[in-house]
Amino acid sequence: MKKPMVDCRAFRLSKINDPQFSHLKLLFGWVVYFLLYILTENLIPAEDCTPVYMWLDDVIPFHEIFVIPYVFWYLLIVISLGYFLLYDIENFKGLQKFIIVTQLVAMLIYIVFPSRQDLRPTVFPRDNFLTDIVRLLYSVDTNTGVCPSLHCAYSLGIASAWLKQKDASILWKLFVVVAVILICLSTTFIKQHSAVDFFAAIPVCLLAEYIAYGKYWKMRKTIK
Repeated sequence: MKKPMVDCRAFRLSKINDPQFSHLKLLFGWVVYFLLYILTENLIPAEDCTPVYMWLDDVIPFHEIFVIPYVFWYLLIVISLGYFLLYDIENFKGLQKFIIVTQLVAMLIYIVFPSRQDLRPTVFPRDNFLTDIVRLLYSVDTNTGVCPSLHCAYSLGIASAWLKQKDASILWKLFVVVAVILICLSTTFIKQHSAVDFFAAIPVCLLAEYIAYGKYWKMRKTIK
């Protein structure tokens, strides 16, 4: 069994500046994000947000089956950050920096250009357990602060990190890529996002990739 690079059992908050644990400070980015999320959700009313929409939104039907990959996204974040935290600190740093960049850029956009989507169905075409989950998601996550989509941005960052992971199997990398594609699609099929939000996430991800993994790509270029 692969041995972890860090013994997290020995971690104490007082040791956060120790070399073996200092990378954990990147996790505080989540605290900043959640504070900004709460502020933007509560201080920016929906009527002050610009609706985002494109013709593709009318082509994509609502289907509750896509709530499965949508919810799997949460688990994929935990699995990915948890694995890299234990077994590849450099990739953990890279992925967490990627996430922080996307969070900060997205939040800045949400404040400067408040957005919302008005695509959620008022009546579901079917009534089942999956639509109940969608209904729950609608109730806890408003339709504001949507462009760019962080659901898509994090997913693309996770795919990027795993594709760089040398000890990950081809099958696992393939699974992650397929999962990320389904997650990105799910945001539009359960009408949590407009297709615009996905396309808007791409340049944000390119910026995050450059900041988080710039050294990786420079090394690749040097080797070639």
